[in-house]
This record gives sequence, structure tokens and C-alpha cells, in this order.
Amino acid sequence: MAAAEKALWYIESHFREDLSLADIARIACVSPYHLARLFQATTGWSVVRYMRARRLTEAAYLLAAGASDILDVALTSGYGSHEAFTRAFRDQFGITPDELRQRGHVSGLVLVDPLRAADMPTIALETPRIELGPTQLVAGLGCRYSDATTQGIPAQWQRLMLSLQGFSIAGKTAFGVFCNSDDEGSYEYIAGYDVSSFSGLNPAWSTIRLPARHYVVATHRGHISAIRRTWQTFTGSWLPESGLDVADAPDFERYAADFNADTGTGTVEIWVPLKS
Repeated sequence: MAAAEKALWYIESHFREDLSLADIARIACVSPYHLARLFQATTGWSVVRYMRARRLTEAAYLLAAGASDILDVALTSGYGSHEAFTRAFRDQFGITPDELRQRGHVSGLVLVDPLRAADMPTIALETPRIELGPTQLVAGLGCRYSDATTQGIPAQWQRLMLSLQGFSIAGKTAFGVFCNSDDEGSYEYIAGYDVSSFSGLNPAWSTIRLPARHYVVATHRGHISAIRRTWQTFTGSWLPESGLDVADAPDFERYAADFNADTGTGTVEIWVPLKS
């Protein structure tokens, strides 16, 4: 079972409980960081938004059926007070719990019923390898994305090229680093290059230090537009079945010397950190 499917099953079985992203990630056998990205890429929802929508949808069914006590519905839906529940309910559906109970039906509400993971087709993946990665300093442009907005990444690389005045990329390796994620499924993506020091760089650039550690590395070949399928197969299918313990730390794409930025073809390696 793929990681996103495991996460969906666990959410559906426990969404009335006080679940954390870490709780669900443990069941899915991936790190919270990777689950946040994988879940949104697979379902179109962040984990937190989906859990909230499922709780409130089930609450709406109870209220429309004539639940006698709104506070009881609030508590069983994971909310600590009538006020917090009413606020969240109104934000989700545009009406209050009491208004829905009086109306007695859910027609016209945008409800969120259980999802089935619509995984992208898996691909033939070259057997990943374990490698001890050295300490890397990476500098470049950082932007924040969710998996629904990653179409902006190519334009980010264009902006990086325009900001390279006085910075030579000869002999340097290009990196795309995914870091600083949140529970809503957004993360920072740094498009950049390896540097020997952070001193004297463009002050508008973002920087990150990737410490020496073990990684599991998958290889993507072909056009860069298909790399999402490689990510899906690697982190959504192969990795959860591998028995490896993934660290909750930045992962990255490392662009090989044969990668052609003009045509978008060549080799890209996906490095996912492992726990020590």
C-alpha cells in the first residue's frame, strides 16, 4: 500500500482524534515533511485541511439529522468549545451549526466525503542507492510553494539566472532544495548552486546548509517535466516498502553535469535523508 493510501486510511479511521501530522506519518512510514508534500501531490489536499474538512463534513451530517446537542457534536469532532466549532463550521460551509440543524438537510453544502488516493502511474525506477552525502552549502533564490503551485518553479530558475551577476556557475552543481515545510503542505524551494561560503553573496538570495549524512538516492532520466512521477514512485511506493527510516529534514534534487537547462533533459538525482 502506498504512503498516501496508508495516510488516508488512518485519517478516515481516526479523524475525530487529536491527530498530528507526525502521528499519520508514522503510520505511513514516511517523515512528516515527506507526507505533507506527498499527500497534497496525490490528493490535492494538505493533510490538515483534509482532516478539518472531513471532521466538519461528518458533523454536518449529524446536525442535518437533528443532533440534539451542538456541543456534543463539537467535542466528537475534535473541537474544544462551541465557539471554536461554530467558527470553523461557518468558515467551511458559510452557515452556523445551528442554522444547519434548523434547516435539516445538507443540500447546497460543499461536503468532503472520503477520498480514494489517485496515485499517478508508477514508473520503472532504477534501484536507489544509499550514499553518504558531504556537507553542502547551497545558495540561490527561495520561493514558497504547495504541490498545487509547483508550476512556478521553472520561472524561479529563470529569475535565478537573471540574478547571477558576478557569480560564476562554472564547475558548480545545481540543486533544488525542498525545506521549511509546514503542516498545511507548503514548503520553501531553493533553486541554487553549491558555494564554498555564504559570504559576499547576493543579499536577496536564500541559503541553506545541508549537513553530511546518509541519503537514499533515486535517479530520474529524461525530461524534467516527468520528474514528479519519479518522486511519486520513489517516495510514495518504493521508499515506504524499503524499511528505511527517513529523517524529517530537507531533501533535494541534484542536477548532473549532463542536464541541459535549455531542453530540460538529462539526469537528476533525488536525495532523501535517512536517520542516523
